[in-house]
Amino acid sequence: MTRRALMIVALLVAICISAPLARAQTLVIGEPADAAERAFVQQHPDQWSQLTPEQRETVLKNYRQWQRMSPEERGAAQKNFNEFRRLPPEERQHALEALRRWRNLPEPQRQQLRQAYARFRSLPPQRREQIVQRYQHFEQLPPEQHQRVLNNYRRWQQMTPEQRQETRRQLNHVAPKPNRPKWRRRLWNW
Repeated sequence: MTRRALMIVALLVAICISAPLARAQTLVIGEPADAAERAFVQQHPDQWSQLTPEQRETVLKNYRQWQRMSPEERGAAQKNFNEFRRLPPEERQHALEALRRWRNLPEPQRQQLRQAYARFRSLPPQRREQIVQRYQHFEQLPPEQHQRVLNNYRRWQQMTPEQRQETRRQLNHVAPKPNRPKWRRRLWNW
């Protein structure tokens, strides 16, 4: 296995596992902790010798995570990795950048996003598709409209439930302008 392949295996596990599993480390950084890890390292002595201690530690952490995965989780990880390899280089770079941003998020924010994603996945397929289409439309808005929508959303988040209810009531009583596109008539329904 080449150094590149060894690093790809490490990347595979890093991409597929979003939440690192906590484990107390009293070991020397980058050194195998048990016989299985030593055997893994001995299978790739040339590549291992070229890695820095930090890279070795990353490979070992990923190996440990891989070992803890069920066969189903490993299959899903392998599938994700194969899909990642088939991406065009630009999309692969975008995925890696998104992974870096994810890793830089504080754990409470990651947990909040995981919960939001779980809620999204539990929606009926038609509703999920509707949300995706609205998001795509939002992304294509001119910068000033994009910012206006974000500002409205922030104001909405700061409202009390009573204020939101009153705003909904007021918006439902406003007659839509005939020349205004349908999506702009329901801006608050995002």
